[in-house]
Amino acid sequence: MLTIAFIIPTLNEAGTIVAVLQRLQSARDAGHVVVVADGGSTDGTAALAAPYADQVAVCAAGRAQQMNQGARAAGNVDLLVFLHADTQLPEQAQALLCRELTDATVSWGWFDARLSSADWRLRVIGRAMSLRARLTRVCTGDQAMFVRRRLFDALGGFPELRLMEDVAFSKILRKQAQSAVIRQPVITSSRR
Repeated sequence: MLTIAFIIPTLNEAGTIVAVLQRLQSARDAGHVVVVADGGSTDGTAALAAPYADQVAVCAAGRAQQMNQGARAAGNVDLLVFLHADTQLPEQAQALLCRELTDATVSWGWFDARLSSADWRLRVIGRAMSLRARLTRVCTGDQAMFVRRRLFDALGGFPELRLMEDVAFSKILRKQAQSAVIRQPVITSSRR
């Protein structure tokens, strides 16, 4: 069985973290791991997350650094899934991930994305974001990037940039390994 770690970087996400983690409890029940990598929240995010996560790793703020710390805290798993605290995986995400990764040549990938707003303009932006990722093989963190642990470790994790670490890592990954796109979209918040 493929073992998965869901890694969620947070910074002052008290308003969303419990709902995100509650949706991942079936994954924990199935033997997968949930790690919250908190960047020093001042709103109680880490304490709220603790009952719903296998690990809460507190580290310096910075999404790349937090995701790398979360990966270290995840232990010995086969697959790392990086999930923003305002992004919701599809109901059958575990099965979709396992199905995509039965192909041993696939080492990383992402989900298509849909923005949470019903505003047609934001729906168009979500579709365009998904199309751009498919055409360029460059995804954003809003698309729940996933990568096999061995490849992540071999590449040294996310480059510790202040912004666009997900795009930079995608560009590294696309040169190294075969990717997959899961067409069942994640729903990511339109708040930003």
